[in-house]
Amino acid sequence: MKVDRRELIATLAPGLLLAIIAAGVVLLLAGTLEPAERAAFTAMLESRGALLLFAWLVLSGAMGALLRSAYRHWVGSAARLAEQAGVLVAAADAAREIEPAGSAETRALAGLFNQLARQRSALRSDVAAQIRQASLGIEQERNRLAALMAELTQSVVVCNLDGRILLYNSRARLQFKALSHAPQQAGGAELIGIGRSIYGVFDRNLVAHALENIRNRMARGAASPSTQFVTATPAGQLLRVQMAPVQTGEASADGAADIGGFVMMLDNVTRSFEEEAIRDRLLHGLSEGSRSSLANMQAAVDMLALPDVEPEMRDRFLGVVREEVAAMSARIAGLAQRAVQGLKARWPLEDMLGSDLVAAAIRQIERCCGRPASVDEVDPALWLRVDSFSLLQALSYLASRLVDEFDVRFLQLRLKAAGERAQLDLIWSGHAMSNETVMSWEREPMRFEAESTPLSVRDVVERHGGEMWFERERVRHQAFFRFLLPVASGQESPEEEMVQSGSRPEYYDFDLFGARPESSELDDRPLSSLAYTVFDTETTGLSPASGDEIIQIGAVRIVNGRLLRHERFEQLVDPGRMIGDASLRIHGITQDMVAGKPRIDQVLPAFHAFAQDTVLVAHNAAFDLKFLQLKEADTGIVFRQPVLDTLLLSALVHPNQRSHELEAIAERFEITLLGRHTALGDALV
Repeated sequence: MKVDRRELIATLAPGLLLAIIAAGVVLLLAGTLEPAERAAFTAMLESRGALLLFAWLVLSGAMGALLRSAYRHWVGSAARLAEQAGVLVAAADAAREIEPAGSAETRALAGLFNQLARQRSALRSDVAAQIRQASLGIEQERNRLAALMAELTQSVVVCNLDGRILLYNSRARLQFKALSHAPQQAGGAELIGIGRSIYGVFDRNLVAHALENIRNRMARGAASPSTQFVTATPAGQLLRVQMAPVQTGEASADGAADIGGFVMMLDNVTRSFEEEAIRDRLLHGLSEGSRSSLANMQAAVDMLALPDVEPEMRDRFLGVVREEVAAMSARIAGLAQRAVQGLKARWPLEDMLGSDLVAAAIRQIERCCGRPASVDEVDPALWLRVDSFSLLQALSYLASRLVDEFDVRFLQLRLKAAGERAQLDLIWSGHAMSNETVMSWEREPMRFEAESTPLSVRDVVERHGGEMWFERERVRHQAFFRFLLPVASGQESPEEEMVQSGSRPEYYDFDLFGARPESSELDDRPLSSLAYTVFDTETTGLSPASGDEIIQIGAVRIVNGRLLRHERFEQLVDPGRMIGDASLRIHGITQDMVAGKPRIDQVLPAFHAFAQDTVLVAHNAAFDLKFLQLKEADTGIVFRQPVLDTLLLSALVHPNQRSHELEAIAERFEITLLGRHTALGDALV
């Protein structure tokens, strides 16, 4: 802890002052004595020197302690009051007050500060109310736009002229997850986020060229000055991008409308390009093969039309026709089969509440089969990721076959979780059936009265990446078809609930429209204009030099002064060694929890990309950085950005506080502790 020089001087000054006074008195008295008297006086002092030294030490200690206590009471409390007043000045909340301490005057000052703070809070509340009233219309427009962006099924990203992302929707977040090199670790968060550069995905020159085309179209007076291009991403995906300008409403130097940013609408066309190439090859093969077959059949027909064709020759030409017809039939059948596979690949899977799917299935079964259907058991909180149309078709088809062939009079549906999947059962009572019958129903194309589809129940199950089988419940005299279906991956986990603060994710920051390209270095820019990655690690122990390893990394981003709770990094890491008991008692991460997780050499590249172009922030950062630095040689990942340590900042800004631990700082600023001793929880604090 930093030593206060003034407190040290106040403690030592009485002893020094007593020594000076005593020495002065002795010298003055000695100067007035005769030589004989001076010799006797000196002998007397020498014989009683230890007693005089002891008396000096006792008196100096008592006076030093008294003066030190007085210093702490008068000066130290005033210094702490000044630090708390500084926190009060910077505080945004109205409930914060200084706890009176120290002398009566200091307590009176604390009371005056609290009174001023209450007056300021009242004024702030009044000003805030007026601002809310004045900006209500603007906020409503922002919320409408943000809600619209969130619900769009197309990926939308809005950037300023520097290429910094200031708005994106949920679809874009999923799109960038597919483009990520580490989708399991970072989930695309290292590519997309408020304040991130879009040039991490797109070539800067390509975007500049597109902007130049837009400006040229605006100069020509085009009604819709947009442009589009197709580009390959670093992850090897093909994106079709449509770009449109965000006009400021002001005129540029040449008189044309000024551009403040641009909107990008993204579409991943990798699969469609591959499917088109496959279709082109299929059509080319069909046309080329059919051309030769038709030529052979035409030649055979022409020969058969001759009146003098011998019977043996006629049989040979008829054989040619039959062979070519069979070959064409095989080609067409193969083309049809591949077309069905393409149809299955184009099915969309969407998140759907399981109870809604069951309710829709009951209505459709009753309508198609004319039999009553009911719910046996449904998990009301279960979300599925399904193609509801094809799945309802499969359920209705199986129900209709049961009614038509076995005269089943009553059907039930049951839905519940089964590990990482969901079990959907179609239940009936009555006749049992053979496995051969089940397999035929499963693989035949589904038919509904006069209508038919090229898809089978097996196709529907395979599209969902699930399973389907037939079982009997002999005790209840029932049978059922069981479907194993995927569970929606977008459900919120307890960690997500902990960090969320609103009903809609923070996917936009319109204030970044005013940001212009920055040419200065980070050291020359205000702290408020920088982006931060606040991170923490959990480890197997406290000695990185002795082989302890990282077992969890958690981080969040701060852009434009906002904590972006939805743009976070959290990953468990397999350390390749046992977790120490002492560390286990702190963070609670067990060996089973990290078993099978990625190693640190897989996680660090994703975290490095997540933290790029930002200032790193940590508490006791030297500890966390030591673990990262020891991996530089093995991974080649080096963190070169500036680092802010909240432990050192607290000691520097508030040197008179008794503790600079994370809990003490949080208590000082009245910050609620959530998820303490987890990497993400500590990063949030």
